[in-house]
Amino acid sequence: MDGWTETWRGIVAPWECDITEHFTIAYYFDRLADATSMIAASLGLDEPSRPAACRFDVRFARELRAGASFHILSAPLAFSEGALRLGHQFIDSADGEVTTWVQETRDTAADSLPPATREAISRRLSHWPGPAVEPRPEPSATEGFVPTARDRVKPADLGPDGNFALAAFVHRFTAGCVQALAAIGATAGYLHTERKGFSTFELTLQVSRLPRLGDAVVVETGIVHLGSSSIRFMHRMSDPADGSELARLGQFGVQLDLDTRRPAALPQALHAAAQQLLVPVA
Repeated sequence: MDGWTETWRGIVAPWECDITEHFTIAYYFDRLADATSMIAASLGLDEPSRPAACRFDVRFARELRAGASFHILSAPLAFSEGALRLGHQFIDSADGEVTTWVQETRDTAADSLPPATREAISRRLSHWPGPAVEPRPEPSATEGFVPTARDRVKPADLGPDGNFALAAFVHRFTAGCVQALAAIGATAGYLHTERKGFSTFELTLQVSRLPRLGDAVVVETGIVHLGSSSIRFMHRMSDPADGSELARLGQFGVQLDLDTRRPAALPQALHAAAQQLLVPVA
């Protein structure tokens, strides 16, 4: 594809799949971090100074399951005074279909970059062929959120640059999702017996600040949308010492029938329990 550069290629390892029997979302971000580093290096960006503030808008078009081969194409999409927007396409290497679309926005002041870097980025700006980002309402407050993850930053959470990795954020938010599902009755026993899972089709990750090694973090979760089979969770990671926000993840998905791989309606009891976690949105 004109203007797009291959930034990663490999497979889905079996141990990278979750209880829904497909590629775990945190490992998408592990690969995404590699792709981001590759495209940043090719543009002349100083990746060790990667900005803490960034946003990822992710749309999953198709599942990737154990053994799938895929690769990532990346390109700069837009460059303004305050932000650089990159695009990433996860592509099934077997048939060439796009399985996942990602737009990454990072706080990068244009005037802070060398002229050669600004020129390299401007010269390679590419058209975005994927879906537009759909605006979603945000919670008007965090009242009603329930605690869903709590631990400390460990050495394994740090990436090659020594900072808290993208995947480390999403692993905590994944734990938050599973805890929230259990809170409405979709326990491990229910999922196993009923052959159900939770399949995410859209994510928005917003990172405000990076925790450091040894820092405590807490995740709280609320529900901002509830349909017959769909739930949109909002997860918020904060510093428990002062309540300041580190990151948040909007996670939109459906209850999935693991045999048909199709959305399945939530039982009445689960739907009623989920209503108790609904939080007001702006």
